[in-house]
Amino acid sequence: MLQLMITKRIGRRQFHFTVQGPNLHEVVAEYDRLSFPDVPACGLCGSDNLDLSSRLAQDKFKYTSVKCLDCRGDVTFGKTQKDDQTYFLRKKESGELDWQAWKKPADK
Repeated sequence: MLQLMITKRIGRRQFHFTVQGPNLHEVVAEYDRLSFPDVPACGLCGSDNLDLSSRLAQDKFKYTSVKCLDCRGDVTFGKTQKDDQTYFLRKKESGELDWQAWKKPADK
């Protein structure tokens, strides 16, 4: 079994991911599934105080995102339909990351 360690920078933090496979081709294929770039700063406020975040909505929808710990904005990861193990960061048509401002939950 071969392994490859990948480092992604999210704001001021570094995250280390290890992918593995039975041969070089499979290891590189697993590496390609983490096809998102480093994210140096929040696209809304410019802060580098970012972290990875996950949440479950309606007990069935799983979301993973890069969250700004200062303005609470985030950019969500998407997955491809043909391979739900391949992740990318959502982008606008312009090619910029699709940062979303935090919205206060409505009172019930």
